[in-house]
Amino acid sequence: MQVPLDEIIVKKRVRKEMGNIPSLAESMKHFGQMSPIVLNSRNQLIAGGRRLEAARYLGWRTINAVVMDISDNLSKLEYEVEENLQRQNFTPEEITQAAKKINKLRNPGFFRRILNGIIKFFKMLFRIEN
Repeated sequence: MQVPLDEIIVKKRVRKEMGNIPSLAESMKHFGQMSPIVLNSRNQLIAGGRRLEAARYLGWRTINAVVMDISDNLSKLEYEVEENLQRQNFTPEEITQAAKKINKLRNPGFFRRILNGIIKFFKMLFRIEN
């Protein structure tokens, strides 16, 4: 559900260092908001502080959110911490491999471009959708 940014209440949070908000904002601008923020029924932020700040940075008026029945301080804190702990960054090798694959898909070789053109032609000829 979309929630107006000015209706979201941000109380004391564990995370103090927001990191590179302009970079996250650029990602959200390009790809959209991939994960909703989490609020409780009183519109208090439970998780997603960086996404909220990036949305503000972009000048968005609303943000996608889910509402969970979390009201006690212990549960709110546990949820915030858990969301930030249970993520795994890519290794340098995984980043390198992903960059190579992206580059290959963006810049296919000569024969791949010819094959893609032939496939596109036949799909158009026979009105085949992807």
